[in-house]
This record gives sequence, structure tokens and C-alpha cells, in this order.
Amino acid sequence: MKYLTSPRRHVRSLIILLLPALILGNIPAFSQNTEDSGDQTLSPYFFVMSNDTSIDQMPLKSTSADVQISGIIANVTVKQTYCNEGDSVLEAIYVFPASTRAAVHYMQMSLGYRILIAQIKEKEEAREIYEEAKEEGKTVTLLEQERPNVFKMTVGNILPGDTIEVEMRYTELLLPLESEYEFVYPTVVGPRYVSPSEDGESWTESPYQHEGEDPLYDFHINICINAGMDIKEVYSTSHNDMLFSGETKQAACASSDLNGNKDVVVKYRLSGAQIESGLLTYEGEDENFFLAMFQPPKNPQDYQIPPREYVFIMDVSGSMSGFPIQVSKALLTDLVGGLRTQDRFNLVFFAGRTYTLSTASLPASPENIDAAINAINDKTGGGGTELMTALKTALSLQGTKDFARTFVIITDGYVSVERQAFDLIRSNLGEANFFAFGIGSSTNRYIIEGIAHCGMGEPFIILNETEAESSADRFRKYIEYPVLTNIEVDFNGFSVYDVEPPEVPDVFAERPVILFGKYSDGLTGEIKIRGLSGNQIHTDKLDVSQHQADSANDALRYLWARYKIRLLDDYGRAGSGDWITAEDFSDSVKNEITRLGLKYNLLTQYTSFIAVDSLVRADSGSAVTVKQPLPIPEGVSNEAVGDSRYLGQSGGWVQTADYSESYDAFGNKAALDPESSQIVTVFPNPFSTQTGIRVFVNKDDTPKPMSINIYNALGQLIDVLDFNISEDGWHHIELDFANDYPELPAGLYSAVLMIGNKRTQPVSLLYVKS
Repeated sequence: MKYLTSPRRHVRSLIILLLPALILGNIPAFSQNTEDSGDQTLSPYFFVMSNDTSIDQMPLKSTSADVQISGIIANVTVKQTYCNEGDSVLEAIYVFPASTRAAVHYMQMSLGYRILIAQIKEKEEAREIYEEAKEEGKTVTLLEQERPNVFKMTVGNILPGDTIEVEMRYTELLLPLESEYEFVYPTVVGPRYVSPSEDGESWTESPYQHEGEDPLYDFHINICINAGMDIKEVYSTSHNDMLFSGETKQAACASSDLNGNKDVVVKYRLSGAQIESGLLTYEGEDENFFLAMFQPPKNPQDYQIPPREYVFIMDVSGSMSGFPIQVSKALLTDLVGGLRTQDRFNLVFFAGRTYTLSTASLPASPENIDAAINAINDKTGGGGTELMTALKTALSLQGTKDFARTFVIITDGYVSVERQAFDLIRSNLGEANFFAFGIGSSTNRYIIEGIAHCGMGEPFIILNETEAESSADRFRKYIEYPVLTNIEVDFNGFSVYDVEPPEVPDVFAERPVILFGKYSDGLTGEIKIRGLSGNQIHTDKLDVSQHQADSANDALRYLWARYKIRLLDDYGRAGSGDWITAEDFSDSVKNEITRLGLKYNLLTQYTSFIAVDSLVRADSGSAVTVKQPLPIPEGVSNEAVGDSRYLGQSGGWVQTADYSESYDAFGNKAALDPESSQIVTVFPNPFSTQTGIRVFVNKDDTPKPMSINIYNALGQLIDVLDFNISEDGWHHIELDFANDYPELPAGLYSAVLMIGNKRTQPVSLLYVKS
């Protein structure tokens, strides 16, 4: 045999790793047009710089946020600056996050000295206006909502040398938790896993930079807090270098240059032992709005705590690899270790497959807890994120009679099945309540908050391992000592309508009870709430006549409408109180959301902002579409950006729908082992320096010599990698192309598992030389 390079026969100790199943089939013909690919799916992929200097692939140069917090309302102005430093006319697409509570009510586009105020339109109409203006050669900007916390900005016909600034404004409500306020500014949309069984959405097909790389655009934020009373402390849990200064009632962090790859989280406390109840009102031309806030009592301690059954559902997928899985392990170990002897529990782990600790819940004995903690510590991140399968598996587990049941979900939320998950949870509310823990620096808060909302529980966001213990303590307190239950509200002499929420859920945490609504006939009467705190009846009331309407509270109209839309859209609740499934989401609900969006000038699932320049500045159809590359959130590994392959040096990509579920992400091989010896997965693939090959060896083949043979595209042998046999049949071997084969060019290679003289099916390797 002639070798292209001198083969070095390696004997390597094989490390068992848990990797996503990513078996590449036949590599398609290279193409520069991803739209024409027959096997394209809408998935995240890695950004690769094109050699074509005429196209500016990174048109977003900076993004900034100015945050003005007054009382319990935050007003945020976001500015995005796009510049075209290439020679071609561009259409730029940028997917970015926002708060789950953001009421986006304004957008404008600035081009030179011209400022164009955007109009709110029905989504389909706005898209038609955009496409028509782009085709006519006009500069145009379209802002669309993909999820309540995921937006897409599309700027068409950016001419060479242009600088375009797009500004949007939103308002949101800040509610204290245990007397502490929190403001979150999301900075990056994490890569979403799209199951092969799902219909993909275009926004999930986004280019991502590699793990650890700084964002390709500047990020600045300015935060000013005007509390109205003395500020006790203010700090950032996400960025230790954010420094606040100011007077006793004000605090500001001047424009900070931050790395925009993790959410900005700022917390502050006010002087005084407790947040007071209060009422805000606003009188408009046609409608009057109010917001009532009732502070619940401190946690009662005289509950008789019933025995509970806990089902812990832990995400061990590829996006959880590294930092998130370590935080999850610490959290779940704490939760399981803190169970009472009279409790019962079970564990459900999920990635591409789902595995349960036991077919039925176990007593919380020391032996069972030790076994559970050992199972938790054995987990590493790898594979897809089949959340729906995990939820269905957990719900299929038979409950224990006379035990109150609680489901606890631990995940980063990097999936695109939010509505399906909400619907499944709502349809099983009689089985249990649901608590959700979001793990990571830029977790998908929409699904975390939505699971808790639909499941009548509470959401938790954990940014780092140090917060795991305190979050576990809070969870136990919420479960054991609900703050206020069976809540009733009376409006005595205060004429109100369109009150949200129509029914106040039980309060687990020390957070205010909030009521939005409209009123007529003036500010008279009182608002009274009544509920159970422990075994005692708790009441509180507000004298409406002691308050005056304030024109500065104009944000209330947006907040009320956003809250109403949240119930209709985000969680699928109809005005009658009936739940609307994802499949039967009615036209009446869609029409109501559209009406609210148009009336209150709000961005929604069915309404979009559109701004069009009247000048024709480009030739028809001349724009080249580029998608702004996004940074991977801090602490998230490359494994979150899964199934993708690079198509040469032109800057094009194509995704593949080839998936394999023949791997075991949990060390539970019996049900998942392939029958024959084979290469199960190669990951990452494509790769720029290193990749890993995972193989399964049938026990009948173990007496035979084995190797992995590497070939180039011409079938010439590059190397022979011998390996020793391990007992369980699963093996992993690392390849370092950059150092072991420095002379090899980028291109297509193949790996073959040799069992004696028998060849198994080759698997393609795509080497993208960095």
C-alpha cells in the first residue's frame, strides 16, 4: 500500500465521552447558494469568513442600550448601527433577544440627516411593504417578533459607505423578589436545537462564532436608576466590573463597554424593611389605566407540610456541556440531598434520548439519594435536546397516592418547542405543578418563565455555580411555605374592566401581587385582596381616592396591553379563560392580538414595525443578503451549534437533516447499543483543528485486531490508528489534524473502522483548515 503521508500506528487509551450523534452521510456537491440545498434544515451553524472582500459579512458594527429606571418601570432605548464597508449593496439580518416582558412601542431609522419613524402594520402587510421597497431600491427596515424574547431586524439596501442607525424603544415592569429588584438586559440569542420532527423556523438558522470568541460588534450599556427613595445597594451579578455611582436616591453606570456574549443582570435594594403596596394610574384620551401592587406577607411558618413526590428533569444535551452541566449537577445534587425521608423522588435525564433513574418514584432514603447523586455526577453534555420526549416520559410515570407532586425542570432552554411544551404542561396541571430552573449566562427565559407560569410554579435563573445553593434553598422554601394562596380580589366602589390577570394564582415567592386594568368614573372606592397565609387569613386594601392620575405613567397603557398579549399569545390563553392549544390556536385569538398590537403600537407575533426611505438608492434586486454572526453565550460550548457543514471558501453553508439516535447519552447502553460494530459519530464535523470519533464494537468482534483508517478523497490511506479494547464496547478517539497532519489541505476525508480485514461503513470527515 502506498501512503500519501507516512502512517504512524497509534495505540491510544480510549476515553469514554458522551457526544451528540452526528453521523454525516454523503457530502453534497459544494454550492454557494444555501437556498437551493435539498437537505437544508433550519439550524444554527458556525460562521466562516468569506474570501470575497466585496461583501461586508459583519454589517452590525455596534449595539447600545440606554436604560432609565423610574420606580418599578424601566424604559429602554436600543440603538443598532449598521455600516457597509464592502462594495456590494447589502441586506442585513440580525437576530437578537429582548426581555420576556418588553413592550416594544417605537422604532425609527436614521440615514444621514433623515429620520424615518416606523409604522406598525400587520405582519404579512409589513413583510410585503418591505419586499416591495427592497425591490424598488429603497432603503428599508423591518422589525419582527419571532418569539416574545427573540426579535429579527432586517435592513434592506445598505449601500457601500452607508451608516444606518436603527432605534427601538420598549418599556417593562420590574417587580421585587424578596425586597430585591432585578433588571435584565439580554444580549445574545443562544443556538436553538431543532428536532428532526419539527418544522424549522428561519430565525433558528443563524451563524455563530466559535466558543470563546469575542462578538464581532461593539456593545455599550448605560443604566440610570431613579428609585424615588434611598438605594441601599446596587450591583451586577453578571459583570463584576460594572461600577455604579450617584446620590442616595439615584445610581448610574455610565456607558460600559462590555462583552456582549452574556446577559447584563443588575440588582438593587431600597432602604426600608418592606416594599409598600401602591397604585399607579394614567388618564388617556379614550381610556384610563391602573396598576395595583400588593405586597404579600412574609413567609408563614405554621404550615403542616404534606409528603411530596419530586420528579427532577435534567437537560444533559450538547448545549449544556461544560459550565452549564456543572452548575446543573451542583443544583440537582443540592435539591436531591435536601429531600426529607418521607418524600419520594425520581430523575429523568434527557438529550437526544430520555433515561429515568427508576420506573417508579423511590423513597428518599440515604441509599437511594446516594445512588441518585452518583447518577447525576456521571452525566456530561452531549446530543440533541428532545425536551418534549422528556416531559412526556416524566408525565407517564405513575404518581404516588396521597403525595403532592412537583416537577422540576433544569435546562438552558435552547429549544424551539416553547408553545408545545406550554400546551403539554397546561393539559396536565391536575398531575403536578412545575418549577423551572434556567441555567447559563444567556438562558432562554421565555421557556423557563413560561413553564413556571403554565405549571403554576416559579421560575429560577442561575447564572453561575455560586447561585445554585441559594436557589435550591429558595425552591424548598417556596414549596414548603407558600406565601399566599386562594387569593380573592374585590373592587369596592372602583369601576374597573379588562382586569388582568382575571384570576390571581397562588404566590410562592415574596413578590408583589400585580393587577393591571382600566377604569372609568374617576378614582374612587378601594381595592381589597384576601387570601390564606399559612393557616391565617391575610387581607390588604388600597384607598383609590388617595391617588391621582399622573401623565408620567403613560407606560401603563403599553404594560397593560403587553400583559394581555402575553396571556393570549405567549401562553395561549383565550379571553374566556379557556386554554387554546398550539394546533387549535384560533383566528379570534390571532385577531385580538393583532388588534391590540395595532391599537397600542406594539410589536407582537402578528404585528411588525416597518420604516421605508422614499428615495430610490439602489438597483432592483442588487442586494446581497448577509446574516450577522452571533457570539456563543459565555459558558456554552461549540456542541450547542450542532449539525452543520461548510461549503468551501465562498462563505456559504448548508445544514443537513441527517440525525442518528443510536447513541447513549447516559451510559445506559442496553437499550441503545447498535447491533453491529461501527463508527457511531464524529463530532465536531466539520472541524478546523480537532475532532473525536466514537465507535461501538460488538462483543463478537472483540478478539479481532481493530483500527480506525483515515483516507483522503482519492481513497489514499493517510493513517492507521490502532486501539485497545475496552469491556463495554464503547470507545472514543481524538484526532488532531492541525498538529498530527500539518501538511494536509482542507477538504473531504473519511474514517473506516477495521475489524480484522473487514471494513465497516465509511464516515465522512470535513476538515476546514483554520
